Amino acid sequence: AKEKLLNEVFVKDNIPPWLAGSAYVGLAAISAAIVPMMFPQLKWYLVLSAYVIAPLLAFCNSYGTGLTNWNLASTYGKIGLFIFASWVGHHGGVIAGLAACGVMMSIVSTAGDLMQDFKTGYLTLSSPRSMFVSQLIGTALGCVIAPLTFWLYWIAFDIGNPNGMFKAPYASIYREMSIMGVEGFSVLPQHCLAICFVFFFAAIAINFLRDVTPKSMSKFIPLPMAMAIPFYIGAYFAIDMFVGTIILFVWERANHKESEDFAGAVASGLICGDGIWSVPSAILSIMRIDPPMCMYIKPSLTYG
Repeated sequence: AKEKLLNEVFVKDNIPPWLAGSAYVGLAAISAAIVPMMFPQLKWYLVLSAYVIAPLLAFCNSYGTGLTNWNLASTYGKIGLFIFASWVGHHGGVIAGLAACGVMMSIVSTAGDLMQDFKTGYLTLSSPRSMFVSQLIGTALGCVIAPLTFWLYWIAFDIGNPNGMFKAPYASIYREMSIMGVEGFSVLPQHCLAICFVFFFAAIAINFLRDVTPKSMSKFIPLPMAMAIPFYIGAYFAIDMFVGTIILFVWERANHKESEDFAGAVASGLICGDGIWSVPSAILSIMRIDPPMCMYIKPSLTYG
């Protein structure tokens, strides 16, 4: 009876297919006109091609997101990056690939986010039409807030500096992938592919070892994913995680039941707090107010 009620409420306020289709076509036309003005390397027919390919990838992503709560928009964006970078070639292929990646990621990511919201609405007996309207309102606000936030960070911090706090590692990674899409594997350093294969199979072997060993032993085997994250965003992240692990370790010894119930919520709060603090930190940086103490990790200097 409960499942029947959930289905009835969810289907009652459906969104007409003609509205969704016409809106998508309209957005495709607007993008085909505006995106080439921003990125001349990405021609209008390439933008339309991205909009033709994106629904298939968006369906796959939304289906996977509904099953796993894991939005893989960046993975599908990389597919578009390689396709369009190689399509355009040496005359602007790098910029075209990155721009097409952004277009496809925005489409695919939105589909995954909508799936998560509709899934929540289904379970809470909420109207899908109301949730969709809320998404539109949030998107409209994001069109204003996101550029302002980026501008705030851009003027407050040294974004993209490899030796600074905000290294923007994914910018370099995606640029290199776009270059590889244009040039092929020949641009990779010597033995790079061999090393990638070694670490790929090593990660599979370590994960397999964690699965087959008893829990008393597997907890001492490191997670390859966790080991890889500091290589992307820097050692400071590993320090944060290490401090959090020590806190959790002590908490488990002091009160195992309480730590099991609230560790996730406390960790989420700390992560959110760290993110929220970046806004006043940016404001203080704009006002040229330096902290009395700062811990920073950078490569050691070599003398001689």
